[in-house]
Amino acid sequence: MVNGERIEAQPGLSGQCPSCGSLTIAKCGELKVRHWAHKGNRKCDPWWENETEWHRTWKNCFPMDWQEIIHQDKNGERHIADVKTAQGWVLEFQHSFLKPEERRARNAFYEKLIWVVNGVRRMRDKTQFFKLLHEMNPISTNPHIRKVYLDECALLKEWSGIHCPVFIDFEEDDLWCLMPTNQNMWGYVVAFPRHEFIAFHNKGADQVQNFDDCLNKLNSFLNLILKQRLIQQERSALQASSFRRNFLRKQSFRL
Repeated sequence: MVNGERIEAQPGLSGQCPSCGSLTIAKCGELKVRHWAHKGNRKCDPWWENETEWHRTWKNCFPMDWQEIIHQDKNGERHIADVKTAQGWVLEFQHSFLKPEERRARNAFYEKLIWVVNGVRRMRDKTQFFKLLHEMNPISTNPHIRKVYLDECALLKEWSGIHCPVFIDFEEDDLWCLMPTNQNMWGYVVAFPRHEFIAFHNKGADQVQNFDDCLNKLNSFLNLILKQRLIQQERSALQASSFRRNFLRKQSFRL
């Protein structure tokens, strides 16, 4: 903050941290993205990490006054969200590796959280993901949903098992959403157009169709497909069992 206003870091500027009130200085070197930093080595949020160009590009898809929003829970714990939308969603843009315990802590801290994960930070992740995608048949084409074996992709395995949506950015037109529904070591991913994701989250709280509705429809559709497949599997098992009984009965008659 500079004179009470949120502005981007510029050479020679100093400001005030909106969270702790400490002095901040503008870092505007040639190697790293321009950013604000506490003077000295102080960090007021233990979840803070260095901002990359990837972070900045995503955050700038949304209004400045939605960025770096301070949250405080009933116990006084404070953290700074990357973006909080008018619909109440917290968007966390994750570039670096995140320890499972910190991921669980953030999931518990924010009531409505969506992760957007950089899928090209490690060279292997994009290759593994699309290889796996091409090996599996879609369980739906509209929307495009695929069942994937989590052990075959390190990135999916790292981000599986949490009860909030995870959108993976492979720098393609589509983001891939790892749905919260997991079955043992199997997961489900849904293609989600990047421009629609950004458009949904730029809508106001009073919009007729918001992102909550979109996610609920996706979850309902996926659960319906899984229920239908389970019924079909049970029906096939019954038919196989009936066939086996009839076969054994005929064999016993012959004897």
